[in-house]
Amino acid sequence: MSRLTGVHPGKGASSVLQVILAVLLLPFSLIGLLLRPLEWLLKVVFSPVERLLPTGLRGDEGMIGTVKTMVYAVIIALAVRTLAYEPFNIPSGSMKPTLLVGDYLFVSKFSYGYSDYSLGFGTDLGLLEGRLFEGEPERGDVIVFRQPTDTSVDFIKRLVGLPGDRIRMIDGVLHVNGMPVTLEGDSVFEDRSCSSSRAIERQTETLPNGTRHSVLNITDSGRLDNTPEYVVPQDHYFMMGDNRDSSNDSRVTHLVGFVPRENLIGRAEFLFFSTDGCGSLINPLSWPASIRWDRLFRSIS
Repeated sequence: MSRLTGVHPGKGASSVLQVILAVLLLPFSLIGLLLRPLEWLLKVVFSPVERLLPTGLRGDEGMIGTVKTMVYAVIIALAVRTLAYEPFNIPSGSMKPTLLVGDYLFVSKFSYGYSDYSLGFGTDLGLLEGRLFEGEPERGDVIVFRQPTDTSVDFIKRLVGLPGDRIRMIDGVLHVNGMPVTLEGDSVFEDRSCSSSRAIERQTETLPNGTRHSVLNITDSGRLDNTPEYVVPQDHYFMMGDNRDSSNDSRVTHLVGFVPRENLIGRAEFLFFSTDGCGSLINPLSWPASIRWDRLFRSIS
């Protein structure tokens, strides 16, 4: 096996890590640059007020300093949530086994660029037309988007159909452009609640681009297991839940249907917390047992 001249294996791995860290920290660097004008503005606003205060309340350690710190903290939190990462929680089981009820995750807002929806402003303000710094989603991405028929509601599903694709379900099997996706048997998924548990067969689905993920398909004759063919329009996407027999997604045209590009909020990246909801609020001793420790900081794929 050939090796690139002048590249040490350890240094190469270190360089890759540095690149990854640089990409992850880029949104925060941009936020820092945007805060520079704000820092100047705060100095202009507070300087006259500060001169009227007693000497002990002036400076960064005085009351003005405390107020400025609080203002910075609020603005930085809003900037991170708007431009970088926004937290979401999972209220339903439509994405089992990938996502469970009680999962909390971070969504990267910069993955597909910014729109009125991803910035959280809503279309009524009309600040953006289309997307700013647009990035193309890939088949298999788990995406948070605004419901097309009610843009006040956030949905999370997996992208299975790109513009121009022909999508159809036949006997519970996803078909893309006339070809069935590959399904392989996987381990059993234990669908647990606070009082019961049931075993469901888990399958591994491989999409045309090679993306592999787990799906649940309890029956092949459910209400959404046999559908007409859907042709995805330009600038739209076809979304489906991994829990194929219990998901209101693009197959339900009057509720979701095709998802416009501008409705995309961001890509689900990783879980930061998960609870089964079985702990009691008035009994702190029950809290540790209700946390799904094995799901913390798990990447989403």
